[in-house]
Amino acid sequence: MKKTTSGLVRTIRLTRLLFHVVSGIIQSIPYPYFSRPTQHQMMKNWAAGILKILCIKVHHTGQLPGQNIQQALFVANHVSWLDICLLMAVCPTQFVAKSEIRGWPVIGFLCKRVGTLFIKRAKRSDTMRINREIGNVLTAGERVCIFPEGATSNGLQIHHFHASLLQSAVNTHAFLYPVAIRYLDSTGKICLDAAYIDTSILASLKKILNQPRLEAVLNFNDAILCEGRNRRELARLSEQAVANSLSLSPYHKESEKPSYLPGA
Repeated sequence: MKKTTSGLVRTIRLTRLLFHVVSGIIQSIPYPYFSRPTQHQMMKNWAAGILKILCIKVHHTGQLPGQNIQQALFVANHVSWLDICLLMAVCPTQFVAKSEIRGWPVIGFLCKRVGTLFIKRAKRSDTMRINREIGNVLTAGERVCIFPEGATSNGLQIHHFHASLLQSAVNTHAFLYPVAIRYLDSTGKICLDAAYIDTSILASLKKILNQPRLEAVLNFNDAILCEGRNRRELARLSEQAVANSLSLSPYHKESEKPSYLPGA
């Protein structure tokens, strides 16, 4: 029988989470005016707080990019809205998200304050603009993360990695870090309830609150040097690296269809 938390525990967690979100809103007001190291520490602390409240234990393997690596682009498979919290808690980074999120209550405000880059999925020409913005952030020494599948998966497979937003890494000769993400339940099996697919944030949160505990595992693969490679080659290499980390078969299509956005 599947284990779930009691109603009292869920209520306590939810209450703590609401207070934590409010604290994040307050912190986000002066956030842009702090130094980069201070911003990174604030980001790590806040994300780690979310995960602790939700009883999600994080493990990461592989080598994180050192401080000497100034231009690092993370490319990760996308399972849940929790993916962002995991990456912020382990290695603070800026994200690329669909423009619709900018208008979401609370979440949109927080995303804007921490420097999220927004892209209009329905506008093909916006790909060129967002690649320039990613390139500017990388050149300034900040890290960026994209989710090139264009949608979330349930963790049992990965989708095709689209190449459109990898042009920024080619242009800046950045280092590309494929990151594999998986969620395990209290029995050590892939947790399907962690996946954010065809549901609302509230419904997803309810499923997560029902879990006694979760384990999130991130594997940082060796960096791929982008110089001398094109974006499609980088997409295939990063897709293969993530698939290997998850012991899955890569999803590969010979015809590359444009993608204007990584998932939310």
